[in-house]
Amino acid sequence: MSVNKVILIGNVGKDPEVKYLDRNMAVANFTLATTERGYKTANGTEVPDRTEWHNIVMWNKLAETAEKYVKKGSQLYIEGKIRTRQWEDQNGIKRYTTEIYADTMQFLGKKADNASSSETATHYTANPVESTASEPLPPVDSPVDDLPF
Repeated sequence: MSVNKVILIGNVGKDPEVKYLDRNMAVANFTLATTERGYKTANGTEVPDRTEWHNIVMWNKLAETAEKYVKKGSQLYIEGKIRTRQWEDQNGIKRYTTEIYADTMQFLGKKADNASSSETATHYTANPVESTASEPLPPVDSPVDDLPF
């Protein structure tokens, strides 16, 4: 058995670039920054923040949603898979890139278009069978638990 699952929470580095391929298939690409906060060690050494940049790829309905609502600076929760692809450049040199193929996207932080200070947590998924906005899950200690143990 193997698992290829990535969960990221970060800020969008640039507005999504969306292209439409054959049969009106949409693909969106953008970067997402995740930052590990710096700290001070016991002996006083300062360890700075460390930011990683992730290449995010979304397809079809998820890409169309990103095109409409994702903007530079948006805070997102992304679930997906790691994919590495290779190609040869103009000089015949093999190049590699690692991308996150998103299955789920959730907006975090404050609503930009709303004057109120209410939080938003809108959930989108790549599976067209599910609705685009999910119902909230019951609390962890909810009596809706039907596990047999």
